Amino acid sequence: MKPSQALHTTFKAACAAALIGMAASNAAQAADIANGKALSDSHNCVACHGPNLNNPVSGEYPKLAGQHASYVYWAMRQYQMGNGNPNFGRNNAIMAAQLQNLSQSDLKDLAAYIQSLNGALVLKK
Repeated sequence: MKPSQALHTTFKAACAAALIGMAASNAAQAADIANGKALSDSHNCVACHGPNLNNPVSGEYPKLAGQHASYVYWAMRQYQMGNGNPNFGRNNAIMAAQLQNLSQSDLKDLAAYIQSLNGALVLKK
């Protein structure tokens, strides 16, 4: 085998191993929708965001059902990091208190659950 062929074969094997590793990593970090539902229930999210998180009790609260998980996750992280400072993160004392003790994994599970719900959000084109 020529040196260039050996290098090419080694490169292909390394790429394949990297892809397998990334796939395994993503599977291990997959969000747990059932845990997200349990967190939603235990933190009484429906008290403000309404039944099925799709009918808020006030126009001040957003509809959550069906929202993209990545958006919901980062919004919740911003509430956690805000510390009441409107210049850093989101500023809402109720949300900050609700999310204070949740891990990032919990937030991902909760966000995945929210995304899994059928909602009335409409995308405009």
